Amino acid sequence: MWDNPALLRNTSTGLFAVSLMLVLYGAVYYLAHLPSVLPLHSVRLSVAPKQVDALDVLQVVRDEVQGNLLTVDIERIGTEIEKLPWVRRVQIRREFPDSLVVELEEHQALARWNNDDLVNRQGEVFSGISDQVLPCFVGQPGESRLVAQQYAQFNGQLARVHLRVTQLTQSPRHAWQLLLSNGMVLELGSEQMQERLARFVAVYPYSLATMQAKTVDLRYRNGFAVGGSSKQS
Repeated sequence: MWDNPALLRNTSTGLFAVSLMLVLYGAVYYLAHLPSVLPLHSVRLSVAPKQVDALDVLQVVRDEVQGNLLTVDIERIGTEIEKLPWVRRVQIRREFPDSLVVELEEHQALARWNNDDLVNRQGEVFSGISDQVLPCFVGQPGESRLVAQQYAQFNGQLARVHLRVTQLTQSPRHAWQLLLSNGMVLELGSEQMQERLARFVAVYPYSLATMQAKTVDLRYRNGFAVGGSSKQS
């Protein structure tokens, strides 16, 4: 090697190039991490939130921002914002030369969950306070998505007779009970729920609509039982 001038020259050139790159990288890294370089001057929300307090969001950003536009940890800030009530998802992007843009996705309440929490339209349970008139879901832990799906199916069937579900209950044995907007309670059981509800929808306009029925038990193979009425079928 030492007797090969060309090899020595190439090796020296390569080492010099690597050293120069390391020096340049160190200088750029140092400059990028200086607070005075590309300092953050503003934070804005892409859309005004409906349920989330914008001042709470901005306060979280103020508490969590460290560094400049290039070095600020936007993932950590997003994680902290997602802890606020009614926040489902957060995306934060850098906007040159000196701003952060926060995009919020808020929960859209679908129903109340076990009297303590709320369920969004994706079937996810979240904590929040709502003054909306919402249906009530009573279900088992981890089953909120299934309950929301069944709610949509049942309501779709009941729309034919201008009724809707105001309370949907799933028992520990996965049996379903519906409280309807007319005050009637339907017992669907744990099997063939759609078929049983279809049977109710088919006969409702011709018989049950005129009865003062409180409960309708649809768990029979070929019919149903009516409670709270002088008529039975």
